[in-house]
Amino acid sequence: MKIVLATRNKGKAREIKEILKDLKLEILTLDDFPEISTPTEDGKSFHENSLKKARFIAGQLNMPALADDSGLEVEILNRQPGIYSARYAGENATDEENNRKLLAELKGIPLEKRKACYRCVIAIVLPSGIEETVEGGCCGIIALETKGAGGFGYDPLFYFPQYKKTMAELSPDIKNRISHRGKALAKLKKKLIAIFNP
Repeated sequence: MKIVLATRNKGKAREIKEILKDLKLEILTLDDFPEISTPTEDGKSFHENSLKKARFIAGQLNMPALADDSGLEVEILNRQPGIYSARYAGENATDEENNRKLLAELKGIPLEKRKACYRCVIAIVLPSGIEETVEGGCCGIIALETKGAGGFGYDPLFYFPQYKKTMAELSPDIKNRISHRGKALAKLKKKLIAIFNP
């Protein structure tokens, strides 16, 4: 069974493929379909954006599509950047630029007031009209500086006090178990088994 990830983000695709590797699915990404564009992410929530992307790609390719919308919510910043996490520092901002902007916004704020949560909503849409969504989250603290070379996005700043490491310093095994995306994908696995092996 083929399924398309509605992303060109290589880090995100790598994580999803790793977590779903035992499902015997052939997982493609939008890099396999360079002619397909993605819809504007103009939803008001992660839920709206993930469903919009999955519906669009399933309709364009007539294949099951899986879309993730995720981001970082920082308590003291009124849960910003939220749905704008990927473009926090501008429309085509790099991870480094987004991290720099976040550090600038939190300048002078002590660690105990830098609580944050990662959120992830994943939608699966089949051409037959079946739609499912799952959600995952994890909470930590925004560090005072970036650390670690793993992961992507805000991972070098997202600090877990219980591990004394940022998400970018964790092994892929631990990250995939405790991360927002890992938790959402664990729920998604059960739904995929029910859909494809009723």
